[in-house]
Amino acid sequence: MNSPVRQDEYHYGYEDTGRGGRRARKWIITLVILIGVLVGIDFGAAAFAESTVSQKAREQLKLAEDPAVTVHGFPFLTQAIGGEYDHISMQAAGVAVGTLKDVELSAELRQVNAPLSDLIGGNVKSVTIGKLEGKATIKASDIAKVPPLNKFKDLKIEPASEDYVKNGKGSDEPADTKPRDDDATTGSSAGIRMSVKADVAGSQTEVICYAIIKVSGTSIQIAPERMELGNDEGTVSVPSAVRNALLPNFKATIDTGDLPFKVTPTSVQVKTGAVTVGGTADNVKFGDMAGSSGGA
Repeated sequence: MNSPVRQDEYHYGYEDTGRGGRRARKWIITLVILIGVLVGIDFGAAAFAESTVSQKAREQLKLAEDPAVTVHGFPFLTQAIGGEYDHISMQAAGVAVGTLKDVELSAELRQVNAPLSDLIGGNVKSVTIGKLEGKATIKASDIAKVPPLNKFKDLKIEPASEDYVKNGKGSDEPADTKPRDDDATTGSSAGIRMSVKADVAGSQTEVICYAIIKVSGTSIQIAPERMELGNDEGTVSVPSAVRNALLPNFKATIDTGDLPFKVTPTSVQVKTGAVTVGGTADNVKFGDMAGSSGGA
């Protein structure tokens, strides 16, 4: 016959189980707090590094404001301790590059070697970048100031396929001959559609020029191919005399100077209202980032 369980034995077993559960909960809470603290420290350290790089980039480029800097990858501390960063992004607006005054710059820095002691001390000149992709976006408002385009008013820019630029079909242009911004291709040349207001036969008329834009050294060149006149009902062909008089005024060379990090432009892309040139460089130093830009 089984002995009856004593009341004190029952309470002892129950209390022991409760204490074990409470201890487990305490450990879990402590672990969650610890992880939160570590994550906070990691984000704080990343923010410090981003701020340091941003301030030094501002000095190098002579910017009015700190550029936006993002250190990718988590955890940050493992990258910082090793001094090796997989990917850092940088964006800056309102930068002067060559003769241009309002350029948007972006750079993707990969395989970055930056010892922790250098970051803490604010010494980033010797930081090396294994692979760099740089881009400069030039707005239509800047391009409109380049001779001889500065003769016209209200310059507007749109992408166009190179095939349509060279082999257009006049006023029968279908709507899909102009690629959308997200379809715009990147290469050493691209098609561009420029529209301006010009004095034709004594009245302000919309003049549309289709041209090829291409990179050449530290410049981009615009070579006009065809021209149309716009009106309320669409576009019409341009009389030979008008075309011969106006077309040369769309031939222009835009000096981009040296992109930051000594990147030489190798690609061009046309989007609505802007032209973007880009290039890559290997094994460059952060201290060389200024190129010939600066002065904002």
